[in-house]
Amino acid sequence: MMSMNPLLEIALRAALAGGEAVMRVYADPFEVTQKTDKTPLTEADLASERVIVEMLTAAFPDIPIVSEETVPDAGFSSPASRFWCVDPLDGTREFVARNGEFAVLIGLIEEGRPVLGVVHGPAIGVTYAAYGPGTAIRRQGTGAFEPIRARTPRPDGVVVVHSRSHENSRRLAEYFQDRAVIERRQCGSALKFGVLAAGDADLYPRFGTTMEWDTAAGQAVLEAAGGHVLGLTGDPLGYGKPGLKNDGFIAWGATPAW
Repeated sequence: MMSMNPLLEIALRAALAGGEAVMRVYADPFEVTQKTDKTPLTEADLASERVIVEMLTAAFPDIPIVSEETVPDAGFSSPASRFWCVDPLDGTREFVARNGEFAVLIGLIEEGRPVLGVVHGPAIGVTYAAYGPGTAIRRQGTGAFEPIRARTPRPDGVVVVHSRSHENSRRLAEYFQDRAVIERRQCGSALKFGVLAAGDADLYPRFGTTMEWDTAAGQAVLEAAGGHVLGLTGDPLGYGKPGLKNDGFIAWGATPAW
């Protein structure tokens, strides 16, 4: 593995190990249950979380971990000004549909901001990582990590990336009314942040509720690549909020087109 900051190196190793755990489950038939919020849960979520939490705790015992499958009930906020924010399997619906567009997410929050992120797509063989401005990198397949940078949109419009489940969203349609859109692409999970960070699209709007572990890693990567993630009010997404919920956001590449 290339030389990098110890925090990022361990986070990357943990994400890769989590991805291996996910793919072991993916290779065979698996059961799907529902959590109390009606979202799906599989053994892959739990297996990935176990290995990630074990590795992060062993390496950095003083940094608390907020992870989707073990987070306390609503009303919980971050235990410290610095904490790991983990989604061991982002895009469980994509995992269940077996389309490969799911990811393992590890982010590091400091003083309410995501500063480090790893977005690992084990099925499609892509990994994004970053720790600070100008450090965003991507590895595809078995190749080496290469620097990536968000792009400025073309003058004639933007390329939009969004989830399949939001393709026919009324709010999405209203947002793009009278706006110049060259192309709309579908992509599952937080991999969309990586697509923007690599300069392969310009805009990712999300109008529904997400949780902080859904966005922390991707936001860190995109912002390190020169992109932006803003709440619907125009303020940057903050972390450690009561309940850990985001009310929606707009993620941009290098320069917003509107």
